[in-house]
Amino acid sequence: MSRPILEVIALDAEDAAAAEAGGADRLEVVADIAADGLSPSRETVAAIRAAVGIPLRVMLRLTDGFHAGGDAGIETLCERARALRAEGAEEFVLGFLDDAGQVDLRAVEAVTGAVPGCPWTFHRAIDRAADRDALRKHLADAPGLDAYLTAGSADGVADGRDVLLAEAARSAAGEPGYAPRLLVGGGLALAHVPELRRAGITAFHIGGAARPHGWAGPVSSEAVRTWRRLLDAPQD
Repeated sequence: MSRPILEVIALDAEDAAAAEAGGADRLEVVADIAADGLSPSRETVAAIRAAVGIPLRVMLRLTDGFHAGGDAGIETLCERARALRAEGAEEFVLGFLDDAGQVDLRAVEAVTGAVPGCPWTFHRAIDRAADRDALRKHLADAPGLDAYLTAGSADGVADGRDVLLAEAARSAAGEPGYAPRLLVGGGLALAHVPELRRAGITAFHIGGAARPHGWAGPVSSEAVRTWRRLLDAPQD
């Protein structure tokens, strides 16, 4: 079995290099963390791509919240996706809901269609969805979708524990819509990992946990290394 995936949020090339040095398998590249992560600039993506060799998942999100912004917003997102791909982005993170809290299939299909062949994560919009099971079923055949970034709850992993464990079981059972990997993040702490690993969850996402001095400071390679050691440790 391959080792668990550790994904770390990077805001710039310094973050990216520290995360890679600490043992991260992949980066989520974002800007404006105060808005929970928006699309980075072309220049940022190019600099990070030049700085590290690990995969990048680049955020496609233009405003705080989970609405695509209608026809104009969708077109802008598609243009941004194509531009970021031209700078070396080959994997993406996205997710859009409509006013009723259902998945906005038109937006998702348009944006992913702008970068065909690229794997992508449906991000924590699933934790704000009116019906997360229905969302998964609607996206069951979406090309390239291979992960859901989720805490199981809009309030974080501590509150979403039961949902995460239930969804891990449904994934193991091969239920339709549950093939994409659970990528757990959002208030994730080291103490949560052993139980999640025992449940069969094999992908973990950290942001603030990689920054001992908060979001005003850079990623710490030693903090990332602590997570790497825990994820690689034998399970009880």
